[in-house]
Order: sequence, then structure tokens, then C-alpha cells
Amino acid sequence: MVATTEERGEFALGWKVLFASVLGVACGASPLPFNVIGFTVEPLIAEFGWTRTQILLPITIFGIIASLLAPFFGSLADKYGVRKVALYSLLAFGVSFGMIALTPTAQVTSTLYIYYALWVLVGLVGIGSTPVSWSRAINLWFYKHRGLALGILLMGTSLAAITVPKLAVWGIESYGWRSMFAIVAILPLVIALPIGYFLFREPRTDERPKAIAGASGNLTGVTLSVALKDYRFWLIWVSIAIVAGSFGGAFINLPTMLSDRGLEAQTAASVMGVLGIGIFAGRIITGMLLDRFWAGFVAFPLLCLPAISCYILLGDNIAFPMAAVAGFLLGFAAGAESDLIAYLTGRYFGMANYGKIYGMLYMPFGFFSALSPIIYANVRDTTGSYDPVLSIAMFAFVIGGGLLLLLGRYPDSLPEVEAPATDTLTMETN
Repeated sequence: MVATTEERGEFALGWKVLFASVLGVACGASPLPFNVIGFTVEPLIAEFGWTRTQILLPITIFGIIASLLAPFFGSLADKYGVRKVALYSLLAFGVSFGMIALTPTAQVTSTLYIYYALWVLVGLVGIGSTPVSWSRAINLWFYKHRGLALGILLMGTSLAAITVPKLAVWGIESYGWRSMFAIVAILPLVIALPIGYFLFREPRTDERPKAIAGASGNLTGVTLSVALKDYRFWLIWVSIAIVAGSFGGAFINLPTMLSDRGLEAQTAASVMGVLGIGIFAGRIITGMLLDRFWAGFVAFPLLCLPAISCYILLGDNIAFPMAAVAGFLLGFAAGAESDLIAYLTGRYFGMANYGKIYGMLYMPFGFFSALSPIIYANVRDTTGSYDPVLSIAMFAFVIGGGLLLLLGRYPDSLPEVEAPATDTLTMETN
């Protein structure tokens, strides 16, 4: 007889799945495009003469497509099992991302459109390899230590931020920007996919934490239609939209902000490294706090931290120590927000339809994170300064965090539903 999570402990049973999921997140469509596209600007300008806006537009296209498709991929994970969706999407993402290397060499207008079309393909197939999928499995394996497990899961994006830019720079310098896409595509295809195939799966009924299932062992939770009628869903949705819309532009434009304020490029790069450390710390600390305290009390102070960053970044001059503080606080809150989306979905709406509901809550995160950099840049181009948008963002962070104080206590119980379709790819020997 298989031991339950209560008998052996959640990490004793779920560590292999968590390990595979961390690599899946790190090598998936959530971090890789954002960590490489910035390094293609100079090579593409040199080869085609495209503007910076033209070169960076694909990341906005990708982000919007992915966010709009998140509920669809989430529903697939609910219906057919997260293993199928995550692994097939990881395979499709790796192949499509590598195909960007096929961008024509001709310096004609159609080349730009083909380049955009390849990025559209990445967005269409890649969303299933993001935390929308991987977090469902982690929520099914963990309950008592769910916050910490989700924090560890989302460290995958931090891992990518540390390693992928260096790989991208090496690839471009050694073989050119086209080959760089093919090289980076090796990460999902050769590392994450094989490990996921052997280690990643949903728990069997007798392995699930008792708190997420009913008397008959089936998962508990509400339907998407019920969630959409719940005021708590819309509080979370609006909070995510406000915070993501404020953070995305600050993150992408931070090096330019620091340059405007007199810091050299290498110093700005150091600040971005501190920001990455903040993301790492934010994921783990937030996860641990969520396991011990009500989410509203955790979320509000943490999501107010970027308001301090905005205040520090106002003005004409800034020294490295204060810039590093601003970067760390900004990163810490970014790590906290990602943890919160997955955690709040599972606790307030259950696991029966987690994928659909999480996908709907991921939508504002992806959509407004993609639009925000353009808004920040437009303000800078129009007014000559980031101060106007930073002033608005300073209050927006406080409002976004404050909305989560209105969520109320977690539900005492959720309805039980019939078991979903069997995941035929599950490896029972794991």
C-alpha cells in the first residue's frame, strides 16, 4: 500500500515532482523569452536596421497571446491531466523557440513579419510550459507546506535569470543571434523535458493531502462560473492587474532609469543582479509566510515595498546603495506576487478546476506585464522623465496590495466534484 502524504510527509513524496517542476519553469516559456530578447537588439539593428521598438515588440505580442490562452491551457490541464499539457507544451515551446533561428537573412519588410510570426507561434504553444501548468501539480502534492513548495517552484524563474542571459550572450558572440535561439532551445528539449518525463506527475488519489479532497477522495473546489460570481475572484484579479501593470514597466525600464540618473551601465547591471536576488528571496520568504499567516496580512506589506522603490527612483540623481535598495525591494515584491497568484487560487477556489481559474487570474498578470513597459517608455519619450509614471505606480502598489485585505477568511469547505479524466501518461512507478 502506498503511504499517504500525512504518513510520510509532503516533501518526502513530492520532492521529485517539485524538482522536475522547478526545471520546467526555468526552461519554459515564462522566463526564457524575457531573458534573451534584450540581447538581440544590437545584432538586429546592425543586420536589418530595425528600431528598438520593432525589435522589442515581439515580447509584448508573446505576453498578450500567452495571457489570453492561459485559461484554455489551464482547462486542458484540469481535463486531461497536467502532465500531458506541461510536457507536450514544453516540447512545442522548445521546437518553436528554436525555429526563430530560421528568420530569413533578406533585408526586406517581409523578414520583419516572418520574425513576428515566429514569435506568435511561440506564444500559441508555449503557455502550457509556464507556472499555469506546473503549479497545479504542486498544489495537488502540497497543502501544509504549499506556500514554501510554490516558492521553491517559482525559483525556476530566478534560476533562468541567473544563467540564461550569460548563455545568450555567449551564443550570440560565438555563433550569431539566430544560433542563440537554437542553443537556448536546448534547455527545454534536452534538460527539462527528459527529467519531466521520468519525474513529473500528479499524485494518485491515495497520495493527495486529505485537505484538498472530499470523503470519496475526489478533489474539492468550485467551477469557473461560480468563481466568476465570487467577489474575491475579482478582488484578486484587479489587484494582480494593478500590481503587474505597475511592476512590468519598472522592471524592464530600470536600467534606463538608472542611466538617466547618472549610473554607468555596469553599475546598472549590478543593480539588476540585486533585483534578481530580491526575486529569489521574495519567493521563499513569501511562501514560508503564507504557510503560517493569512494571505492578506502577508500580501499587503510585501506589495507595498515597490512603492518605496518608486520613491527612491524619483528625481535626477541616485547613488548605487539606494539604487540597490530600490532594485531589491522591487524584486522581492515580484517574487511575492507570483507566489500569491497560485496560492490564493488553490486556497479560495480549490483544486477541482484550478487550471481554468488560475489561468483567468494569470491573464491580467501576463497582459498588463506585457503592456506596462510600453506605457513607461511612452511616458519617458513624451515627458523626458519616468517621474510621472513612477508617482502613479507608487500609489498603485499600495492600492493593489490593500485590495487583498478585503478577501476575508479562507473557505471552511469546498464542494466535491467527480474525478477528472485519468492521466494516461502518469508513471505509476514514480
